[in-house]
Amino acid sequence: MKLPYSDSINTGYLARLFDNTSECYKLFWFKAIVTAVGNDKQILTYEELIDKMIADAWYMVTEYHLSLGPKDSLQAVIELMNSRNPELKSSEKESVIIDYLANVNDKEILSKKHTLTYNVPYRLQAPFLTDLKGKAWNIPTADLAARINQGDKLIYYFEAINGLASRIIVNDEWADYIKKNREIILGWIEYHMIHYLQKRNPSVPGIADKLYPPQERKLEKVKKYWKMVLSVEPVREIYNNQMLTDKDISIDHFVPWSYVAHDEFWNLSPTTRSINSSKSNNLPNWELYFPRLVRLEYQSYKLMWKYDIILKEFNKCAKEHINNIDIQERLYKEGLSCDEFTKQLETVIRPIFNAAHECGFNWNWEYKDQII
Repeated sequence: MKLPYSDSINTGYLARLFDNTSECYKLFWFKAIVTAVGNDKQILTYEELIDKMIADAWYMVTEYHLSLGPKDSLQAVIELMNSRNPELKSSEKESVIIDYLANVNDKEILSKKHTLTYNVPYRLQAPFLTDLKGKAWNIPTADLAARINQGDKLIYYFEAINGLASRIIVNDEWADYIKKNREIILGWIEYHMIHYLQKRNPSVPGIADKLYPPQERKLEKVKKYWKMVLSVEPVREIYNNQMLTDKDISIDHFVPWSYVAHDEFWNLSPTTRSINSSKSNNLPNWELYFPRLVRLEYQSYKLMWKYDIILKEFNKCAKEHINNIDIQERLYKEGLSCDEFTKQLETVIRPIFNAAHECGFNWNWEYKDQII
């Protein structure tokens, strides 16, 4: 992905910012700078940039359990905040996270915020500083900042080195370039972020959909399909084994959406609103609930091939909610026995279920007050 050219500044150096990214700080630090400059701010404190970094990474770590690196300090401060402040939701607004950080008195959180100031503010601009090599970087931060300030046409310069209160000033020419090309630059950062996260989360699907809180999901076609099934035969949902009605029906992701990041039909089943809320982002007890899922899905499969009106609704769903032709042909072709259907469904879901478990999603969830 190419960045826009400029006659007045060296965009070649900019393009190399993430050449040696062993940890995620560079990505989030520069993204915070670009966002601030886009909002007409050029004098920025370390603390406001770090607070923005934490807010930007908050959702992907707390909701999706994405790993930012083996011993990542940004992830460490987020996990500490999350453990000590259960009232902060994974989908919390950025302004709430930043307001919390601006007023926090927790010494350990403040210490971890301070850790984030050690290297990246200085090393981000290494491509511009070709004469700084090896041990030349290993000097006190105030001296290092003074040395970097001698560079020509850097993105930013250091004003006052004082822990979290340290300040940077973004070069006017770079500020103009960033404002003019803000969306392209943010897209370029996101491109590198996706590649970075995919390397550190190789078993996690849909990384690109896990960077930000999701838009409202559209499951109306799936809900309409199950209501059509309900109109033909009684249906029991799988967690409480209770009979469903078309007045209280909600669509559940068997493997949580926050892991799969899709609305594929084979991972969806009808339940009630309260049970869906209770299950939340947990993985259900496989031994208990997968056989029930099979029973429910095979019931709808048989009805689909028995009644044209249900097949018609299924085909409407398939256009939007079955995006793998191979899976559609294996799972939904006519004439499958229950055993064949079970094997096919397990082949599709079990690897994803196991991978979500390995990524830290709570598992073996069971619905309380269960009706057998």
